[in-house]
Amino acid sequence: MADIRIPKAAWVVVCDGAKALVLRNDGDALDLDLAVVEALDQPDLPARDLGSDRPGRVYQSHGGARSAVEDTDPHAQAEAAFLADLAHRLDAAARSRDLGALVLVAPPKALGLLREHLTPAVRAALIAEVPKDLTGLPTAEIARHLAA
Repeated sequence: MADIRIPKAAWVVVCDGAKALVLRNDGDALDLDLAVVEALDQPDLPARDLGSDRPGRVYQSHGGARSAVEDTDPHAQAEAAFLADLAHRLDAAARSRDLGALVLVAPPKALGLLREHLTPAVRAALIAEVPKDLTGLPTAEIARHLAA
């Protein structure tokens, strides 16, 4: 992993498309002590509760042929909405000056979706991005991975 120095009071956001942990480094750059500031969770609903009925049908302009319209993935839409909401929360923290330095830890796909919604204030606070999925780990393991 790249040499990342996480300063005291920096935020470390560990997320994927359904969970997010907002952590604060209460230690120093050499000895990480991550404390949970906020834990966000999105319920994992079945697709039938997220979407609508069968895909729509399209009639051709001439003749009687029909074809199905590709249905969007409701889980992918829910993940994108969750990450957009997380970006808005980070923006609010950056504008209220609660956010000094920020490290984002997320799988590459989630990191890309999150990056689309980051405002200039959040980008200014961003010191590192780690393309890994660490959401299932306890905070001590997350600190060990980031210190390595």
